[in-house]
Amino acid sequence: MSVFEGLAPAGDAVLRIEVRDGVIVDVVRRATADADGIPLLLPGLVDVQVNGYAGWDVNADDVSSDTIVEITAALRAVGTTTWVPTVITAPEEKIVRALRAVRDARAKDPRVRDAIPCAHVEGPFISADDGAAGVHDRAWIRPLDADEVERWSQAGPVGIVTVSPHTADAADHIARIVRRGVVVSVGHTSADHRQIRAAVDAGATMATHLGNGIPTMLPRHPNPIWTLLDDDRVTVGLIADGHHLPDETLRAMMRAKGPGRAYLVSDLTALGGLPPGEYETPVGGRVSLSADLRLGHLGSDMLAGAAATLFDGFRRVARMPDVGLDRALEAAAATPARLTPAARPGLASLSPGSPADLLLVEPAELTIQQVIVGGERA
Repeated sequence: MSVFEGLAPAGDAVLRIEVRDGVIVDVVRRATADADGIPLLLPGLVDVQVNGYAGWDVNADDVSSDTIVEITAALRAVGTTTWVPTVITAPEEKIVRALRAVRDARAKDPRVRDAIPCAHVEGPFISADDGAAGVHDRAWIRPLDADEVERWSQAGPVGIVTVSPHTADAADHIARIVRRGVVVSVGHTSADHRQIRAAVDAGATMATHLGNGIPTMLPRHPNPIWTLLDDDRVTVGLIADGHHLPDETLRAMMRAKGPGRAYLVSDLTALGGLPPGEYETPVGGRVSLSADLRLGHLGSDMLAGAAATLFDGFRRVARMPDVGLDRALEAAAATPARLTPAARPGLASLSPGSPADLLLVEPAELTIQQVIVGGERA
């Protein structure tokens, strides 16, 4: 049995957590009178949108199970103990290859299986309009097709699919996908109010990085942002790296959705975790990574992806006025855990029966002191 001790996220008690066989078996609370020097004890973070990290790319032509294993280990070191590999717009055979790599990595390593509940396919059923397409390769954007999703599912553990519901038959395809147990998220879209409402009526329940992957110029109202913020059936993803959304926009979106209806994602690319500098990318071309983790197209003010970790975003949001640590932690752990298909029971909770994926965090600066995965110090 292992024992870990730290301040509760709310700061109202010291928690003594006992772990056996990778699971929390007991939680004892005591007063904080003698809590000086004790770190915060938080659940590990859950990131449902990761394209790559530390030079490893889920969407590389040579992606393999080793790629997925390496990303898992690298993310674990920066506080993300559960993640969802995200495959972007590509030919069907390339999507299938990436999904097989995820399947094979989960099969050969139980730590990877625990860390990866499913995969997320972002595209190719998105809008090709300027802004909405983002950095996705327009040559491979195609109409929404539930049959193709079925073929993906035979290759690997598809749990989430991001689509744009701008076609006349989108709602029918979404309903078919949802019936198979796959979560549909609306994103990279220029769909109108009526089309988005029809998608949600058909079963879409998430919005992929709201405010990004959207045309630069929008009608004042209605537009996809207002529609997705308004509908309580939709839980919205937000990139909190300080570059994709201004702080006031992110705060306003979280306030509009209320508790449990917004989650943070990193949308990390393979350049995350690498030194600042200029890099060549397969889709984005020449890009620049700055010291403040802004990843942009060289010579342009347009972003080329994300390089900040989920913990970076969590820390940023936790320090925002009117948000705080509890709400930031909910958005970076509990809410994405609840949304993710096939997530382990009790994930991102500090309760008996929950997986013992924990972070010990210095309270003042919110820096990670220790990562615990399955009750073992990573």
